Amino acid sequence: MSSETNNLKPFSTMQLLNFCLGFFGLQFAWQMRIILSGPVTESLGASPLLFGLIWLAGPVTGMVVQPIIGEMSDKTNTVFGKRRPYLFAGALFASLALWAFPNSAIIWEKLATICHLPVLAFGGLIIAAIMIWIIDACVNAAQGPYRALVPDLVPQEQHSLANAYLSFAIGLGSVVAAGTAPFLKYVCNYQMSIEAQFVMAALAFSLAMLWTCITIKEHKTTKEQNVEKKTEDNVEQAPFIKKVVDFFKSSPEVGKICTLQLFTWIGIMSLFIFFTQYAIHTVFGVPDLTTATQEVKDSYTATISQATNFSSICFAIQNLICFLVSIPIGLLSTKFGNKKVHFISLLTLAFAFVGMGLYTTNTVFIGICMAIAGIGWASILALPFAMLSQFIQKGSEGSVMGIFNIFIAGPQVLVCTLLAWFISQCSFIVPNGINYHWEYTFFIGAITLVIAAVITNLINENK
Repeated sequence: MSSETNNLKPFSTMQLLNFCLGFFGLQFAWQMRIILSGPVTESLGASPLLFGLIWLAGPVTGMVVQPIIGEMSDKTNTVFGKRRPYLFAGALFASLALWAFPNSAIIWEKLATICHLPVLAFGGLIIAAIMIWIIDACVNAAQGPYRALVPDLVPQEQHSLANAYLSFAIGLGSVVAAGTAPFLKYVCNYQMSIEAQFVMAALAFSLAMLWTCITIKEHKTTKEQNVEKKTEDNVEQAPFIKKVVDFFKSSPEVGKICTLQLFTWIGIMSLFIFFTQYAIHTVFGVPDLTTATQEVKDSYTATISQATNFSSICFAIQNLICFLVSIPIGLLSTKFGNKKVHFISLLTLAFAFVGMGLYTTNTVFIGICMAIAGIGWASILALPFAMLSQFIQKGSEGSVMGIFNIFIAGPQVLVCTLLAWFISQCSFIVPNGINYHWEYTFFIGAITLVIAAVITNLINENK
């Protein structure tokens, strides 16, 4: 352990709250992308399978961008710090893409006119897919270095608590992002447009991350520490494959934690990717409109707005509970151990999934299930990272977080491809067209979450 690590001072409550503000903005933007990307891409002609393929942007950029940026940030040494350049750049470019995404059809029309491009019915969908890839790449570029700030700046005994505060920020950011439009509708009778919601997300991300970059001070490296760091960097100079091998060889528990993440994120992403479509098509009964006439689409405009507001309310409820229980979960894990708390949380989340799969038209019960799901979500955002932090070698924080993210992003590939394909095969005839059994995603997610809970119980934590 370096002298710098030994000299880390405990964070106060106010310092922890300030530390997680940038993550609030990051999650604000990400939550808006989760809730509204489905309606935007479907209006441009995306089928369930194509929608899933567009969602591949998240996991693919996560598996590629986070390890690369994580390793780069480990080696970065600028007057602005190691991590802060990546936080600011990620927020800036993601904010521009957030503004452009809901305006994809207009952007394509302008490009086609200026560049004399051929008229393509799916031109707007191409632009939308590109913007999604930019958003996801930039969010991943900021997220990995942000997570690496915990072992960088926070003493070991506060890692669980610091990650719990990040969960707190994620919950709060998601609540505000998801709840703003429904609040304005039901309280002020004003329906906020999708375009305005994405502008709001862009401002929240860029301003919150700018505040973090200004107020969080990274440790400056002295000449003596540079000499010490050269020794630590011998691990960093190794090829990436060797780093992965060494990462797993460090402890048999590392493999268990990574497998736990794999099954967990198959389950949780089946909720995040498909819930809004489930709300629109299963809960509110809107048929698939990708090939419908404009007259049919117009007839469902009000219902779709009602369904997306319901989806936003459900996500707000889920993340409100996440916001409320994230710090208590950190405190409970400190007292009883990470794995015990996480085991119970995952089973709770699986129970909520089964409820949503069975009771597809009971909006009150679905809201209750989303509240229960908030408990599991708060645990997922904190405790696996806390368990992993015991096995991170000093100087490799960014690389390890990048490798670990593969087991978050990789499962999403399965959800975006195999699960999206499975849903596309489960169609049935309804008035004005066809519909799909979107609720099947929750049964599959529940199974993977139970498997993740069993794996959690097998992990041996360091005492």
